[in-house]
Amino acid sequence: QVQLVESGGGLVQTGGSLRLSCAASGRTFSSYTMGWFRQAPGKEREFVAGITRSGVSTDYANSVKGRFTISRENAENTLYLQMNSLKPEETAVYYCAASLGGSWYVGKNEDDYQYWGQGTQVTVSS
Repeated sequence: QVQLVESGGGLVQTGGSLRLSCAASGRTFSSYTMGWFRQAPGKEREFVAGITRSGVSTDYANSVKGRFTISRENAENTLYLQMNSLKPEETAVYYCAASLGGSWYVGKNEDDYQYWGQGTQVTVSS
């Protein structure tokens, strides 16, 4: 298995930026498709962004396209999410997740991912 630990969350004003990190244990980080999800108060957990094993292909929720960037450094076993122009409605707990699914596409459903971090809180003030 892989252990995932998120960091980088915090309080930011509307329009501000945050960079989230997800540190993965083990030597097989590059075997996993990686994704970011978020869960706002009273809502279901939703897909935010994903990246394939090589990092060549990415996918994003429509609501974050052009503002968020997902990336990975396989040699450092680390996943990132750069979030710009943040909105109050994006206040949520953000989770990183790992998938052993297909090599050439990004899964967008919770059930596509087998391993999850504990989450990091992002609060966007208005």
